[in-house]
Amino acid sequence: MLTSFRKVMVANRGEIAVRVLRACEELGIGTVAVYSDVDRNALHVRYADEAYNIGPASARESYLRIDKLIDVARRSGADAIHPGYGFLAENAEFARACQEAGLTFIGPSPEAIHVMGDKVMARQTVQAAGVTVVPGSDGPVSGEPEAIDIAERIGLPVVVKATAGGGGKGMRVVHRLDELPAALRAAANEAGAAFGDSTLYLEKYLENVRHVEFQILADRHGNVIHLGERECSIQRRHQKMLEESPSPAMDPRLRERMGEVAVKAAKSVNYENAGTVEFLLDKDKKFYFLEMNTRLQVEHPVTEMVTGIDLVIEQLRIAAGRRLRYRQRDIQVKGCAIECRISAEDPFNDFLPSIGVITNVYEPSGPGVRVDSAVFDGMEVTIYYDPMIAKLIVWGETRGQAILRMRRALREFKLLGIRTNLPFFLRLMDSPSFIAGRLDTAFLEKVPLLQQDENSVLKEVAAIATAAIAHRSKIISASRNQNAHKTDHSPWRTAGRRSAMREG
Repeated sequence: MLTSFRKVMVANRGEIAVRVLRACEELGIGTVAVYSDVDRNALHVRYADEAYNIGPASARESYLRIDKLIDVARRSGADAIHPGYGFLAENAEFARACQEAGLTFIGPSPEAIHVMGDKVMARQTVQAAGVTVVPGSDGPVSGEPEAIDIAERIGLPVVVKATAGGGGKGMRVVHRLDELPAALRAAANEAGAAFGDSTLYLEKYLENVRHVEFQILADRHGNVIHLGERECSIQRRHQKMLEESPSPAMDPRLRERMGEVAVKAAKSVNYENAGTVEFLLDKDKKFYFLEMNTRLQVEHPVTEMVTGIDLVIEQLRIAAGRRLRYRQRDIQVKGCAIECRISAEDPFNDFLPSIGVITNVYEPSGPGVRVDSAVFDGMEVTIYYDPMIAKLIVWGETRGQAILRMRRALREFKLLGIRTNLPFFLRLMDSPSFIAGRLDTAFLEKVPLLQQDENSVLKEVAAIATAAIAHRSKIISASRNQNAHKTDHSPWRTAGRRSAMREG
């Protein structure tokens, strides 16, 4: 049985590719990167031992081409592939293609991905294992008449969902029956374009609920544990923006109950590697299975910060056939961690993507601060990929300290040349409701963070940009003057002589 890898190919880009490459380097594993034409100068390309071009900027012609990825893995001599998240990370066909090519897919089996990737099949599977799900259709919805019957049975509001969905795509919330036909058409069109599958199902739309997920680790020897929960209720259009661990709503007994159910859900599909079981939690502490993500999550760093466990290294060990190093009783959550997803979006213009060249980068640091990114001076942000360009994670002994630390780190974070959502997060850190932990999935609809006066924010950004540009110009000018008057005398030696003369 394989116990280690010689070389791992990362079938992804951006910050997650850099994150995986770093873990491989720590284990002494050789690394291979892939890149599209527009990513030729990307940080993950520079970081890897080897890098191979896989085609044009369009993801469909590069990062989503299974044949090209398998070909690079073979040519480079890689013996395993890490999919990161997004792209092909939850694609059963890709996992199967790796197996058939004699490559280890660093993730769950194709069968587990297939079952949990189909939301209807996932609901049916965990229900059979005794897990409570959100009330909804028993299978895919065949048309408008059936959808209307289901909506009347379970009660409005309902949410239309794509069976192959994720990331908020193919979802529509319906509050009135006459809105349902249009919602079905819109969700089907969006799902078909995003996933190549327009199949839909219905669920009861639960209001005033939290989105809480549990991190799972499972090996091929039948050992399954959870690493506590993450609160993911700060969402915009069903897409997560901020995550934290532990959840402000959690207590030890509830954590134990939800964790046991998460483990049971993973065992129902003989799950292996890292995964996440997601729940909706209401104000009465009742919880319902939502879905299972069969991959590493964007928000995995908050779990790493509070448990001290490197999830990517554990992924590599599990994929190599090793047993879990931890038992459930070994998992201790310490302090609080918060993650903000930093995106190239304009929060004052409906979060529209912002493209351009990043002219200056200053990433925050200091106690309890971590930045996962792949940004650098001169990096071009294009229209081809997800606008998330970095993740800012902080840790504090308490949630209050973590919020104060995040506020400080956000103010230190400077990204010039494009617009980002940093101002949004600064306002969120000042929100009394957020500070009090009064959260649910409709938080941003109820708390108008961006309807406050934006002039002060814009003035601050303009002042920072002006100061940074002036400072850079001053440095360049000073350097030119120094070179122009360069002599054979070292200024350090001259200073030393003057010091000696003064001492004498």
